Amino acid sequence: MDIPGLPARRAALRLLDAVLHRGETLDSAAHNACQGIVGGPDRALARALAAEALRWMTDLDGLIDAAMRLPLADDAKVRSVLRLMLAGWLRLDTPPHAVIATALPLLIGGPKRLAHGVFSTLVKQDVKLPKVPTLPAEVVARWGESATAIAAGLTVPPPLDLSLRDPATTDEWAEKLGGVSLIPGHVRLPRGDAIENLAGFNEGAWWVQDLAASIPAHLLGAGDGRTVLDLCAAPGGKTLQLAAAGWQVTGLDMSAKRLERLAENLARTQLSATLVEADMLEWAPDAPFDAVLLDAPCSATGTCRRHPDVLHRIGARHITEMAELQSTLLERAAGWLKPGGQLVYAVCSQEHEEGEDQARKVTLTPYPITADELPAGIGPTPEGWLRTDPGMLKWSGGLDGFFVARWRA
Repeated sequence: MDIPGLPARRAALRLLDAVLHRGETLDSAAHNACQGIVGGPDRALARALAAEALRWMTDLDGLIDAAMRLPLADDAKVRSVLRLMLAGWLRLDTPPHAVIATALPLLIGGPKRLAHGVFSTLVKQDVKLPKVPTLPAEVVARWGESATAIAAGLTVPPPLDLSLRDPATTDEWAEKLGGVSLIPGHVRLPRGDAIENLAGFNEGAWWVQDLAASIPAHLLGAGDGRTVLDLCAAPGGKTLQLAAAGWQVTGLDMSAKRLERLAENLARTQLSATLVEADMLEWAPDAPFDAVLLDAPCSATGTCRRHPDVLHRIGARHITEMAELQSTLLERAAGWLKPGGQLVYAVCSQEHEEGEDQARKVTLTPYPITADELPAGIGPTPEGWLRTDPGMLKWSGGLDGFFVARWRA
């Protein structure tokens, strides 16, 4: 019979292995890693342990190495177990005796005494983590001066952002849900309750969408019956926004499973859009659109506060491959506009190759983003682009990192 809490630790160890050794995302690895775990709380604990270990991994490794007499291999199983032990103690406030009882069984046939000794030494020393996570050296090298501010936004998991079907009801829903609003049509809540249990879910009054992710669709304004093409649309937050704003939306995505989820959200919110399953590298529209929104596939490094695995999975090769794809997609999307139509390009990436470098290649007429279109505390760049990062709006819970630019045909 398993020790209570052991299945969650076993699943967390599998999650770390999937991310660090196979390059999988936490989300994609969760199903296999949590096989055999029935309860939702244990699944959530496994995810939280793995996420915190990844978020603070550079600092956790520093503590582990300082307590070792001989170097420990980066990929040693005992190192991953120690990361989880320290994450449980220092980040999730698990008592040391419970940490030991639920972690050492992960090392059956392995160096249990080593793990016990290192952890006990660190407990006796009453070690602490820094106030801000230390980012991996290669990440700091890529992000440069912005790395410090971004790291400051990673100290805690993000709050819950909702986009409202009717922005006119913002005050009503903020009061009903006990949240705050940072822009019309948005409500921010503390993390906690299951989404399905919140008021307004069943009636489709809102959907989950990070504040930064909601900005690109806001920049297109009211649709007034005009046509818009939402490329790489699923899971659908921007499609829902555009439909609610009065656009005739065509949402295109190559994933049938993700389009099913989008269709479910359209039904729940009582909004409508035409959904197309296709690869935009091979597909072409029958007629041009009044607007095109391209939220392009990217490295997703801007989501590091909610997906800390990107700090360890993503490297230069992946970023280069994404940038090449984005250039091709942007060129195709620009050709599908009516004269005078708007193109909005967005990526949830902190990488300049995927943002600023892509924007400089577009030959359409720039349509600068203005401060009055953005939440208070966020401003456009001198070029009229938008660059957000997790260190912004830290006083209210931050937001994801995005790059957004806009043009007219």
